[in-house]
Amino acid sequence: MIAKSDRETIWEKIMRFSPAAIALSLCLAMLSSAGIGKKADDDINPISISLMEQGNAAVKANELEEAVSWYESALAVDPRNRGAYLEMARVVRSKGLNGKAIRFYKEVLEIEPNDQIALTEQAETMLAKGAVDQAKNNLARLKLLCQTNCTAVDKLAVAIDKAGKKPVMQASAVDIKPVAEEPEKADN
Repeated sequence: MIAKSDRETIWEKIMRFSPAAIALSLCLAMLSSAGIGKKADDDINPISISLMEQGNAAVKANELEEAVSWYESALAVDPRNRGAYLEMARVVRSKGLNGKAIRFYKEVLEIEPNDQIALTEQAETMLAKGAVDQAKNNLARLKLLCQTNCTAVDKLAVAIDKAGKKPVMQASAVDIKPVAEEPEKADN
């Protein structure tokens, strides 16, 4: 009877710890397989790169709408193509669409938060839009990142300084006084 009692306690221990052991093994399996299917940051689909190069050729030919189509195709093939986002931002910025350009620069920075080119160009676009405080945030990040040859940072600091000194005209700053005209009298 002692042997049967020992077997029951072993069986009880197995039953008591098996749910935890199964859960732990599933967690470890999920964690170890998470890195298997993930692409490296620099592993961009070659088709996407080719489409981006077509867009670059269209920009050189001054066919901006066609370039946008090529860049969109490149991003559809591989949404991690940072270069396509950057070129798209430059094209829409040249068309005067600063808000869209800022969004595309944001996409670049989501892929690579320390991209100094994107930070600089986004800050310049923000200045063109009048968002001086946001541009100052980019400048602060750039100062932390830039170790050598920081001429772009210096130029941006000067541009922010100049933009900060300009008075910003807002609709609320102007008093609009309605002028009432007397109604014309109708001749009967």
